[in-house]
Amino acid sequence: MVTVYDIPPDKLISNVSRTLKERDGIEPPLWTEFVKTGIHKEKGPIQKDWWYTRVSAILRTVYIDGPVGISHITSKYGGKQDRGAKPSHAAKGSGSIARKALQQLEKEGLVEKTPKGRIITSKGQSLLDNAAYEILKEMAKEDPERSNYL
Repeated sequence: MVTVYDIPPDKLISNVSRTLKERDGIEPPLWTEFVKTGIHKEKGPIQKDWWYTRVSAILRTVYIDGPVGISHITSKYGGKQDRGAKPSHAAKGSGSIARKALQQLEKEGLVEKTPKGRIITSKGQSLLDNAAYEILKEMAKEDPERSNYL
């Protein structure tokens, strides 16, 4: 069986973001065109569909690291904050982005809350594993040695 661990993350995230874009429950909030993704960033995202990419990346994070909370996700999507002449410090990513993304994933039934944090549901796991299988099939066409995993 093919899982998320068997394929490159960038291919999985782009595939899942296209799938999430087709769903009605995953919509970027109105403020997404004006925000930065964290205090460590100077400008906001340039891509038009960055919301779907971030939501699919968060879904993958919940799959791999779950159960996770908002703090874990903001730490993962943080970076180093430039403080001028002073040494850089670690900065967390936007909590609002993480919170809204997880709320939308919960409404779609892909993630659920537990007392220890959010975990992936069987529906969410199925979505990611099916996307991984499709990607591996495409990769097997290019490289026949990968067809052993199918």
